[in-house]
Amino acid sequence: MSGCTTFSYYTQAIRGHLALTMAGEPVDSFIANEDTPSELRDKLILSRQARQFADNRLGLAPGDAFTDYVALDHPWVVVNLVAVPEFSLQPHQWCYPVLGCQAYRGYFHLEDAQREKQRFQADGYDTFIGGVTAYSTLGWFDDPLHSGFTNLDDDRMVALMFHELAHRVVYIAGDTAFNESFATAVELEGLRLWLAYQGDPSAFQQALADLALRNRTHDLIAATSAELDLLYQQQGVLSARSLRKRKQLIFDELNMAYRSLIDNGLGKGPFGTAPVAFNNARIALFSQYNQHVPAFRQLLKQSNYDFQGFYRTVEALSRQPDKQRQQTLQKLSERFEEHF
Repeated sequence: MSGCTTFSYYTQAIRGHLALTMAGEPVDSFIANEDTPSELRDKLILSRQARQFADNRLGLAPGDAFTDYVALDHPWVVVNLVAVPEFSLQPHQWCYPVLGCQAYRGYFHLEDAQREKQRFQADGYDTFIGGVTAYSTLGWFDDPLHSGFTNLDDDRMVALMFHELAHRVVYIAGDTAFNESFATAVELEGLRLWLAYQGDPSAFQQALADLALRNRTHDLIAATSAELDLLYQQQGVLSARSLRKRKQLIFDELNMAYRSLIDNGLGKGPFGTAPVAFNNARIALFSQYNQHVPAFRQLLKQSNYDFQGFYRTVEALSRQPDKQRQQTLQKLSERFEEHF
């Protein structure tokens, strides 16, 4: 990218986040205000309880995160762009000071993301833009709660709060899969404990069903990725036209398998309804969030669900050289067995 493009990106990011934080007002004020709709008040009370649970039971030390509330005029707070070469599964990396490199880039304005998307598409990349309900500033700022959270079902809102707070605990510059899988593992295990704490067996059973569908979808994506990887190794042997045709057939088969999952009454899948516009970018993004989740859940199990001990172990793991870290995560994944 040109230096001008990079500067404009940082400008929109800074302005967008400052606008978000400056628009916030204390959650407690909304709760006390008689004009606050009862549904919103209930959500905000629940968020306050979830913050306390995250602090006392999960050791996430929320500080002043989620103590302010902002009403957004759209269901997402940012949109993320993912770009992957046409015959590859390795996402393009955007690099930043402090954060290191990431496999996606967030925009506060959809139009900015679409312009960047067009630049990558012109170079033959597969792209995907997805709305993001929340993001974390890794503890640098006190992230506000907003309507993207409160518009979710209760359990999804609480789980998302756990996910974003987890990013404040451990973060590796340049390893998106590690960071997102760790936060997703904390989200899942935190939700399991939260539902037990709430004593809501029906919600717990729904969480089990959602997790089972998520796991089965992950298996489909992993199998498809392995098949695509083999295909893409044929560059230089097969023509681009042949590669493109076989790639589409693989995605068509993935769509049929995914449709079968959700049509069998297993619930709403992670990609929504079928057919899905699958491409390299879309499955790469899903993999980033799920690749190492079994490994981190196994590590938490080995820590006897002592979250503080678990975080210390994850911090030590984060300091391992990349190759050794990947091998450790793979071994942990192979040992994991679902426990609920």
